[in-house]
Formats: sequence, C-alpha cells, structure tokens
Amino acid sequence: MIRINLLPVKAAQKKVQLRNQLIVAVVTIVLAIGVCSGVYTSIQSDIDDVKHEIKKNNKEINKLKKKIGEVNRFKKLQGELKNKLDVLAKLKAAKSGPVHLMDELVEALPNKLWITDFKDRGGSISIKGVGLTEDDVAALMISLENSPYYQSVNLKVTKQKLASGLKLQNFDLSCKVEKQKTAPKSGK
Repeated sequence: MIRINLLPVKAAQKKVQLRNQLIVAVVTIVLAIGVCSGVYTSIQSDIDDVKHEIKKNNKEINKLKKKIGEVNRFKKLQGELKNKLDVLAKLKAAKSGPVHLMDELVEALPNKLWITDFKDRGGSISIKGVGLTEDDVAALMISLENSPYYQSVNLKVTKQKLASGLKLQNFDLSCKVEKQKTAPKSGK
C-alpha cells in the first residue's frame, strides 16, 4: 500500500482559507467604512440643511420683528389720534351744548317772565328769575320739561315780592341736562 502524506495539502488549504477570510474581513471593513462614510455625509448634509433653514428663519423672524415694531407704532399713533378725536368731539359737544340749552330756554320762556341767573354745573342747571304770576313759572316748567334738553325740572323756591307796586314771583328752578348727539330740528 502506498502512503501519501496529506499534511502539506492541509497546510496549503489552511493558508488559502486564511487568505480568503482576510479578504472577506478587509472587504467587510471597507464596506462598513463606506457605509458609515455615506451615512455620515448624509447626516452632515441634513445638518447643513437644517442650519441653513434656521438661519433663513432667523432672518425672517428679524424682518417680522421690525414689522411688529411698525405695527405697534401705528397702533400707538392710532390710539393717540383716537384720543385726540375724542377730545375734539367732547369740545364740539361742549361748544354746541350751551347754545342749544339757551335756545331751548328762550323758546320755553313765557312773555311775562325774566331770567336773572342761569348756572350750568356739569349736567345740573340752576335757573333763577322773576315772573308776574305763578302760572308763568308753571308754564316755564312745563315747557322745559317738554324740551329734549331739560329733564327733571324741580321748583326749589317761589316767593312773592312787591316791587314798583306789582306783585312779582321770584323763583328758583333746578333741572338736569340731557346730552344730545345731534341738534333736534325745530319746526320753525
């Protein structure tokens, strides 16, 4: 029988097997490095995109802050103008109010009655005067009560006094003023 020594073949097979394993390991490491490099590049690209988006959004925020500042400035100006218009409206109402009060008083005044004192204290009116009879004072009160400007007409005092041989009625009235938005149109 012939004997064959197979030991060197096993050693050669082990060398080939080791070489193949090294090649597989190197290829695997190279592939892993390639995959990691690709993933890193992709993530870095995403980070750069997000940083660019953040920078763009910050610029937009700064622009909007400027616009908000302008809007706030315009709101402040609008408030100031509204206050000025309110003051002008109050001045206009205060300017025309006494004119209408006096006009209504003159229209309500009977022929035989005279006003000696008229005081306006912020919505409360005091009227003093002299009339020939109590009926004249009552007629004035009724006319004022029917006026759109005068309300709650009250007679405080009426006194009879003798002057130049005539019996005269001194009176003192109080009433409230109704603020009108627009002047009522008279029928005259």
